[in-house]
Amino acid sequence: MPDLAHAEVLRYNAGGKEFASYLASDPARTGKRPGIIVLPEWWGLNDYLRRRARELAGLGFVAMATDVYGDGREAADSAEAGQLMGGLFADIPSLNARLQAAYDQLRAHPLVDPDRIGAMGYCLGGALSLHMGRLGIPLKGVASFHGALTRAHEAKPGEFKAAVLICHGEADGMVPAEDQANFRKEMEQLGVDYQFNSYPGAKHGFTNPEATEKGKKYNLPLAYDEKTDRQSWEDMKSFWAKVFR
Repeated sequence: MPDLAHAEVLRYNAGGKEFASYLASDPARTGKRPGIIVLPEWWGLNDYLRRRARELAGLGFVAMATDVYGDGREAADSAEAGQLMGGLFADIPSLNARLQAAYDQLRAHPLVDPDRIGAMGYCLGGALSLHMGRLGIPLKGVASFHGALTRAHEAKPGEFKAAVLICHGEADGMVPAEDQANFRKEMEQLGVDYQFNSYPGAKHGFTNPEATEKGKKYNLPLAYDEKTDRQSWEDMKSFWAKVFR
């Protein structure tokens, strides 16, 4: 399918730091449409995330591949990725400000329907999407692909307003069964409308064609799974159709 999306760099400030997110939209469409904040794996804002934003634009969304480290930064290797990710969770107020700023920027975009905004992400980005929901940011939906399920903020009943889609690989060695059970319990206690999809045989990183190579390079339990990638994308499309109707 040809890439016909219009893309622009969206620059903004949060907590005294400059961010450069990547916004994609379909120029053939008119009128306001739902906006989706697309949050990255721990590698940061890379070509994979930009591609996902363009694919979402092709589905009729305004999609923002979101810079979470500042200056559009992408980690050079797994060591730097770990350091950058650790820095996010070492300063939760700063992380919250970055995510709120991303939401505010997308919501204010002239093509975006401010009442129909969602967040989704991969690995780290899945965890960040859920974190946004826990913070009570007024999202319609949150979708997590092979994301961590632990929490850095404890939501109170009534705060987590977004519907949730979890796309999880059954063979994911980085998301323990205990975390899955605790997450389900959390969602049920908060009364969240959530869907937890487990895909047989799929490992961590199943949506990213580079996952297998990076897993071997950095000795990480990552693997791409084309079938699960396609199935989870279809599940996501159904989810957004439901929450944005």
